[in-house]
Amino acid sequence: MDEQALLGLNPNADADFRQRALAYFEQLKISQDAWQVCAEALAQRIYSDDHIKFFCFQVIEHQIKFKYSELTEVQQQLVRETLVTWLQAQMLNPQPEKTFIRNKAAQVFALLFVTEYLTKWPKFFFDILSVVDLNPQGVDLYLRILMAVDAELVDRDVVHTSEEARRNTLLKDTMREQCIPSLVESWYQILQNYQCTNAELTCQCLEVVGAYVSWIDLSLIANERFINMLLSHMSVEVLREEACDCLFEIVNKGMDPIDKTKLVESLCQVLQSAGLFSIVQEDDVDFLARFSKLVNGMGQALITSWTKLVKNGDMKSAQDTLQAIEAKVALMLQLLIHEDDDISSNIIGFCYDYLHILKQLSLLSDQQKANVEVIMLAVMKKLTYEKNYNFEHEICVLQGEDEAMFVEYRKQLKLLLDRLAQVSPELLLASVRRVFNTTLQNWQATRFMEIEVAIRLLYMLAEALPVSHGAHFSGDISKASALQDMMRTLVTSGVSAYQHTSVTLEFFETVVRYEKFFAVEPQHIPNVLMAFLDHRGLRHTSPKVRSRIAYLFSRFVKSLNDNHWSTSQQLAKTGILEQYIRHRPDSFFKLLNVNITKPWSNNYNTTLENGYQALLSSDDQLFIYETAGVLIVNSEYSAERKQVLMRNLLTPLMEKFKVLLGKLVMAQDEDRQMALADCLNHAVGFASRTSKAFSNKQTVKQCGCSEVYLDCLQTFLPALSCPLQKEVIRSGVRTFLHRMIICLEEEVLPFIPSASEHMLKDCEAKDLQEFIPLINQITAKFKTQVSPFLQQMFMPLLHAIFEVLLRPADENDQSAALEKQMLRRSYFAFLQTVTGSGMSEVIANQDAENVERVLFTIIQGAVDYPDPIAQKTCFIILSKLVELWGGKDGPVGFADFVYKHIVPACFLAPLKQTFDLADAQTVLALSECAVTLKTIHLKRGPECIHYLQQEYLPSLQVAPEIIQEFCQALQQSDAKVFKNYLKVFFQRAKP
Repeated sequence: MDEQALLGLNPNADADFRQRALAYFEQLKISQDAWQVCAEALAQRIYSDDHIKFFCFQVIEHQIKFKYSELTEVQQQLVRETLVTWLQAQMLNPQPEKTFIRNKAAQVFALLFVTEYLTKWPKFFFDILSVVDLNPQGVDLYLRILMAVDAELVDRDVVHTSEEARRNTLLKDTMREQCIPSLVESWYQILQNYQCTNAELTCQCLEVVGAYVSWIDLSLIANERFINMLLSHMSVEVLREEACDCLFEIVNKGMDPIDKTKLVESLCQVLQSAGLFSIVQEDDVDFLARFSKLVNGMGQALITSWTKLVKNGDMKSAQDTLQAIEAKVALMLQLLIHEDDDISSNIIGFCYDYLHILKQLSLLSDQQKANVEVIMLAVMKKLTYEKNYNFEHEICVLQGEDEAMFVEYRKQLKLLLDRLAQVSPELLLASVRRVFNTTLQNWQATRFMEIEVAIRLLYMLAEALPVSHGAHFSGDISKASALQDMMRTLVTSGVSAYQHTSVTLEFFETVVRYEKFFAVEPQHIPNVLMAFLDHRGLRHTSPKVRSRIAYLFSRFVKSLNDNHWSTSQQLAKTGILEQYIRHRPDSFFKLLNVNITKPWSNNYNTTLENGYQALLSSDDQLFIYETAGVLIVNSEYSAERKQVLMRNLLTPLMEKFKVLLGKLVMAQDEDRQMALADCLNHAVGFASRTSKAFSNKQTVKQCGCSEVYLDCLQTFLPALSCPLQKEVIRSGVRTFLHRMIICLEEEVLPFIPSASEHMLKDCEAKDLQEFIPLINQITAKFKTQVSPFLQQMFMPLLHAIFEVLLRPADENDQSAALEKQMLRRSYFAFLQTVTGSGMSEVIANQDAENVERVLFTIIQGAVDYPDPIAQKTCFIILSKLVELWGGKDGPVGFADFVYKHIVPACFLAPLKQTFDLADAQTVLALSECAVTLKTIHLKRGPECIHYLQQEYLPSLQVAPEIIQEFCQALQQSDAKVFKNYLKVFFQRAKP
């Protein structure tokens, strides 16, 4: 072997040596006889270095896995002998191999097993057992091999082909017939011999039993001698966790429901007799977590049996099983309320399923009702944060493990609460109300975790209570009254001032969740709004809180207005609009200030150029500007007053924009340019978001705000001529134009030509792709109003598109190819919008040469590019043009174009190999192709049929009877009939 290359196997080797070792491994993999060198090295123990031994096993593993069939029988025999020789050597080795080598050896043995057991090595396990006997090192390897074999045959995480699955089934069947009883006997002997002397081997053996019990005859394991041994292990500290897991696997095995009930009950009796159900005295939480999992498995197994028995109509056996379930509930509840969350979490499945049974029972006993109440109280208690819970970890990207686990645990408890609500909504409501009222009566002297969970429970009721209670504040008076009382207490108690982020966030989340409460009691709106705006909300010391509140505040204000509630008077009482928008003291100016942070940073508390601290990130400020717009637009002020307020809101943005644009033009440093461009983009984005407040009932014009937004347009559009950071700036201005087209109607039109001219300069594929939807929006909305503009810019836009599409690009540049594909789609979408909006004259009025070029690009798009989305669009355009121009009075020469190009396109495209009729998008393209042919027939009549029968279809060598069949289908009045026929036609036509 290459000794120099082997040096690179050492983890401490430098990069060059490691690279050489990797290359050497690849070389050995393709070599014909390298595996023999490695086999000899292992059998004769040539190398003592662990990494070289591991390397040798890897080479042999590759040979078995991928090239074993290439070996001669003699060579295959050599592989078997090498592995057995290596195994024999381990019996004499005073120092066992490192764990990673033993595991790799076990994997190689397992691979050889699945390859040879059915044919050349039926005594695989007997041969190994004869070598290892009861030698501890041998037993260790034997057990590892068994686990590796189980992984090959059973592991559900490994995706197997259907052939491998059949092979694995045959292997298991053969093992069950030939060797499983002997293997089970070996396990028993190992457990008996090593249970007192070698805990590690005993635990390994228990793991093997647990793995194999799922697919072998259960009676081999679930018998007196095995169960007694397992139970004895349950009292040995170093063995009991693994014994617990082994019993869980036994319980988990699929069985007849009556037999399963008997098995579980017998296990429970012996466990209880052994004192294992008395968990109060047990302080080993790791064991209790495993034991909880076992109890959960037993409980769920019984419930599954009960369900099957009920379904089968065996009510007597079902009743017996239900009694067995009820007998486990006390133990389940003890584990559920355990202070360790892992122990509690492991029993939730049993608890959840038990509640599902109670939900199905027509009448609950007093004990069952008591059980429900205990579960309810346990859930409420377990939802509570620990006092040392790290809330900073919770908000980090790299969340603390403990915090992440508790978040998941809370989700499980939430599901349990929902199930409780299904069993007894009245009891849940009463319990939550009691906890909530008790806690908030004296919140100032109560710990944060108790307040948080009290509010959290109120929040969770919204989803937990049945749908009939969905309105929450209407319908059932008792439930509406309870929720209304709790909400009133929440917003009037002053708890919003509690100094803990978890309580603060839970307060605001709950207020927004129950916004309909404020329809019933709108007098609370002013105080809640002030909480949103002051130090409790948007000016909170925590960036996390401020960020979330920005979003919740926006939702809350919009919900009040969306529901048409009388909030304007309440808003007026607070003077909130005047304070928030008109006077704008420093505290609010900070909220609405334009960030000048670096474009890649969304940090909080960044110092701005004007000296202020940015309390909110740019993304958060978007919500604030939108909220400000909603408050203005939906107020009861006059149009003149709304205009003043909106101008007060947007003027600082425009002023800041002008200053920053001037700085950008002068900036030399690229980082500085990026920061300024990002800020300009944010300013335009903030203005755009304010416009979302307008609606069909409250338009920009009705609110008197048209002039303000026109001023914004005049302020923002000059930025399009800035040569620096064009992509960022154009993106923001383009978005603003989209909004203004919606809001300003025709008043925006004078700005479009200039903006378009700037955006078409120095275009890349992505620029054009994003610009075309803007033109499509204008065309679809204003139609003939923009006809002169479209005619003027039509060819400049097309020239810009063609220039980008014709640029040479590297064949392997997938990104460039995708950009061109998307631009081509956008181009055809533009033509579809023009023709579909009744603007076909825009195309027709171009020079004849340009019209011809456009038409040929459509034909090319329909036929030549393997892009079914673009093809579909092209056929839509062609059918529309035929509809508009294909009649007797159509443009001169268009009829010839129909027969020479459009009709052939309808056949050439579907006949291409790339036109996949099994693809859904391609079928849609074919459907539009059928529409095009139908439209041609509709406009040209018998002439079309004659052309197909006498000229075109014969030229394609179509048989006369098929031509006749095709023309008959085309003449059918039902378009769907022809579409279905066309698909069959091309399926037959394709080779």
